[in-house]
Amino acid sequence: MTWSTDRRSLMKAGGAFLASLTTGLPQLAWSAEGKTLRLRVADDFQVVDPYGMIGELDQILQACCTVTLVQLPDMRQEQKVTPYAASHYEWTSPTTLAFSLHEGLKWTGDFGPVTAEDVKYSFERLRGSDSAWAYQFEKLDRVEVTGERTGILHLTEAFLPFELIALPYYGGNIVCKAATEAAGGSFTTAFPAECGPYLFDSWEQNAKITLKRNPDWPLSAPPFDVIEFYIVTDDQAALLAYEAGSFDFTRVAISESEALKAKPPADSVLLEAASTRYAWLTINMNAPTLQDVRVRRAIQLAYDGEAVLEGVYNGLVPRATGVVPAASGYAREANLYGGRDVEQAKALLAEAGAEGIVLQLYCTTDSSSLTTAQIIQASLAEAGIMVELQPTESAAYWALGDSASGEQYKSIELVLMNFAGGLDPSENLVWFRPDQIGIYNWSFFDNAEFEALFVKSMTETDPAARKTMFNRMEDLMEESGGFIFICFEPYLAVHHSRLEPVILADGHPDPTRFSLR
Repeated sequence: MTWSTDRRSLMKAGGAFLASLTTGLPQLAWSAEGKTLRLRVADDFQVVDPYGMIGELDQILQACCTVTLVQLPDMRQEQKVTPYAASHYEWTSPTTLAFSLHEGLKWTGDFGPVTAEDVKYSFERLRGSDSAWAYQFEKLDRVEVTGERTGILHLTEAFLPFELIALPYYGGNIVCKAATEAAGGSFTTAFPAECGPYLFDSWEQNAKITLKRNPDWPLSAPPFDVIEFYIVTDDQAALLAYEAGSFDFTRVAISESEALKAKPPADSVLLEAASTRYAWLTINMNAPTLQDVRVRRAIQLAYDGEAVLEGVYNGLVPRATGVVPAASGYAREANLYGGRDVEQAKALLAEAGAEGIVLQLYCTTDSSSLTTAQIIQASLAEAGIMVELQPTESAAYWALGDSASGEQYKSIELVLMNFAGGLDPSENLVWFRPDQIGIYNWSFFDNAEFEALFVKSMTETDPAARKTMFNRMEDLMEESGGFIFICFEPYLAVHHSRLEPVILADGHPDPTRFSLR
């Protein structure tokens, strides 16, 4: 079986910082010409411990300052893993994966070499835990340490996608056992020990993070001495700053695609690619106003998908039929409620006694999300559903559906969401299991058939049977009234022409592998 296929308005501080970048620096030279690589990211980091990581920059910093056993290539290449911290990596049976670590990998802070015991600790502390990433190690039985730098991963059942799901990123980032235990078993914004091509140097909250080359890094040396991350939430503002010479790489709003294709900035390349990042509207079935399925169905029927695709995505992508991308070969052929029917929506609201209902819609503050939310607001209003928009900055946004942040997760109503998708459909579907309620399942979707199918799909080896399972799972999601599938967002970025970027399938850049042409 072949598993190769084609997984969060400017902040006030960020806005002030952007002004300092672009004021008086219109002739700023491209630092890619020297030894500093400057990248724009949309949000500040929150947790660099793999156990609790949340957003894009969390993972990027781990890629820079820690290691994984294997790596995935750029999103535009065939998605096969290659060894990284592992000098030797081999499936010795359908349920055993042997590895040896490179000699010379060592932790900062006098914590010694990276060992197989660190690998065991890193993976087994996530397996069966309350971490959002525990699913990646659901099929891990144990890690057997056979030597200081050698070990065997034992799976409970044969599951070849394990190497794509668990090992290259997220929970696959290896932590130092001794340093993590000394820190109390977990950490947030400071690595207790690092081993990667770069080391964390400085942090200006909501503004800038600086990394410096690790002088003790034993593997291939990256071409840059310093990496600087500039935090600018708004895509359009980031493009202006890029054009002013403030950084060398930035993702840009899809609304800019036509203009950038017609006239890209000087000495720049437009990067456009298909993406596994999927967007949808969460409809919280637990909220008092949304417990009647007729109200939820009215929202699905009033939604104007074509207006969103044209107004936000320039018609570059079709409507999603679920959370499984078409490129995987497992996607549904169509939505159950894909056609718009405002009159039927009105009738359902009247039947439910919910005419004139007012709902709160939360979204992040970037321009694409705001535009999407505004179109949803307008389309639902045509059916008599009044929507009040609640733009929310990143940290507060991700707390909305988190049970650890209070009781609000039970009653939020509508949330515009998008996730970095994975290579195997199970990575996209995992977030809607019942154990994710209060974590990332903000719809309160709890379906026994869905859960049984998910568990079965993890070990099914027949692609046709897996597709049937995945499609039925998406049917169940849509039938619940808890979801409106929007699209798989195209990836669009602009970068200096001398840079060769590496962007992973989830849309996150890996700056350790950026190179100069």
